[in-house]
Amino acid sequence: MASALRLRSALALVTGAGSGIGRAVCVRLAQEGATVVACDLNGAAAQETVRLLDGPKSEAGAPGGKHAVFETDVSESRAVRHLLAQVQACFSRPPSVVVSCAGITRDEFLLHLSEKDWDKVLEINLKGVFLVTQVAAQALVASGRPGSIINVSSIVGKVGNLGQTNYAASKAGVIGLTQTVAKELGRHGIRCNSVLPGFITTPMTQKMPQKVIDKVTGMIPMGYMGKPEDVADVVAFLASEESGYITGASLEVTGGLFM
Repeated sequence: MASALRLRSALALVTGAGSGIGRAVCVRLAQEGATVVACDLNGAAAQETVRLLDGPKSEAGAPGGKHAVFETDVSESRAVRHLLAQVQACFSRPPSVVVSCAGITRDEFLLHLSEKDWDKVLEINLKGVFLVTQVAAQALVASGRPGSIINVSSIVGKVGNLGQTNYAASKAGVIGLTQTVAKELGRHGIRCNSVLPGFITTPMTQKMPQKVIDKVTGMIPMGYMGKPEDVADVVAFLASEESGYITGASLEVTGGLFM
C-alpha cells in the first residue's frame, strides 16, 4: 500500500460488488479508509462482500454501520435513481467515489448472436454505466462536491475479441462515454476515468475452457492471468487525490497483453 488511508473521508459506491473485480474493489477501498456502499443485482453476494470489510457493518440498506448494501438492477433507470436516493438518505451526502464494475457476457460469434443477447449485454455493461454515472454526477453537481467516477471497461473494448461482438461494443462504449463525461464534468471538479482489465481470474473468466485459458496465458508477456486485486489497486489510485490531475484516461491492467 503506497500510503495509508488515502480515502478516509470518502463515500464509495461500487456496482457489481458481489464478486470478482467489484468485490476486490470494495475490499481495497475499505482498506484505504472509505465507507463502502456495495451494490449488486445479487443482494446476498453484496452482503457477503461487506462481511469481508473491516469495521462495523450495516444490514442491507440500513444506516448505522460503516458500510451498506443495496440490491439494484443498474439497467433500470428507476432503480438506479432510487439507489442514489437511498444512499443519500443513509449518509446525508452523495458518494464522492463511484465505481461501475457491473458487467455480463453472452458470448457468440456474430453470425449466430441473437438480438436478445446483444441487448442484454448492452443494457448492463453500457446503459448501466450511463445511468449510474449520470445520477451520481447529478448528485455531486447539485451538492457542489468534487468526485471521482471510475468505469471498468476492458481491453476487449479497445482491440475486440472473437465471439464477443456485444461485449466488445459495450466496453468500447464505456471508454467513449468516460472520455466525454470527463470533458463535461471537469469544470465541476469531477474526474472520470476508465480501467481496462485484460484477462483477470474472476467468475466470468473461469467459465472459459481450459484450453482457451492456456492459450490466452501464453499470449500475456507477464506469463499469468491477473488477479482482481491488480485492478482494485488501480481503482484505488484513481479514486484518491494522488490522481488528482488525471481525467478522461483509460488505464490498461493487462500484464502487457495487446491481443
